[in-house]
Amino acid sequence: MTKSELIEQLATKLPHLLRGDVELAINSLIHSMTHNLATGGRIEIRGFGGFSITRRAARMGHNPKTGERVSLPSRYATHFKPGLDLRERVNHSREIYPKIKDL
Repeated sequence: MTKSELIEQLATKLPHLLRGDVELAINSLIHSMTHNLATGGRIEIRGFGGFSITRRAARMGHNPKTGERVSLPSRYATHFKPGLDLRERVNHSREIYPKIKDL
């Protein structure tokens, strides 16, 4: 689902709100979440999951085109840990919709 699909779905479910207001709310939510993570915070949405920032150590990698080894600096990465409710719903949907390919 893309952001525009999410906005469209919410605007349809909430016809008393203008589409522009729904879009503003989604954009504000994403901005707040991004700002919180960028400043070292953590986000926890009960039943859905939590977002946090982890530090990845510097390492040696390789250029896939040339095979040359390159030094990759340490960096921060966003980590998502799904909540119990989300994990259970995803696992249950796999039983209902077995045509979804295993990743």
